[in-house]
Amino acid sequence: MKRNAYIAAAASVVLIAGGPAAAAAAASADTARTAPAAVAPADVDAQAAAAAALKTYPGVVESLDKDDAVWHVDVIGKNGKHAELTVDTRSGKVFTENADDDSDDSGGNKALLAAKVDAQQAMKAALAAHPGKVWSVEWDDDDGGAAYWHVEVKESSGKTWNAHVDPTTGKVTAASDDNDNDNN
Repeated sequence: MKRNAYIAAAASVVLIAGGPAAAAAAASADTARTAPAAVAPADVDAQAAAAAALKTYPGVVESLDKDDAVWHVDVIGKNGKHAELTVDTRSGKVFTENADDDSDDSGGNKALLAAKVDAQQAMKAALAAHPGKVWSVEWDDDDGGAAYWHVEVKESSGKTWNAHVDPTTGKVTAASDDNDNDNN
């Protein structure tokens, strides 16, 4: 009788001490067999690049375009200063390439700073009109006419679609197709 009590007590000790460890080891081994493979990080899209740039250099995005592994982002600060930034497409890390030291704006960016629709909103409007990925956005007021946002959207096929977005209403005012299949 004592022998059975000792065996039962020993078995209890083994189960109490080793049971959780054995269960954890078994669970770890099972998890390792069923865990998904590591997924490569997704590219930082235009909207995320703009947000990262503005977090580093607050202001208004004047232009943004993708060039291989970086986004080039030009930002005009509320004080009129200009900064040229790059945003890594994998990590989202922002690097300042060039920033003005003086605040002399000479009035050249008043329309951009006063626009009701910013670059991020222009990108959203263009994507609503034509799904794809934003490849570039640029404030355009050089034509002597009304200013607008020029947004370039690339389809998954590589075809490029260009939109002009009104900076007051956000309406896509003009669009054209372009058969540019450059996948930069």
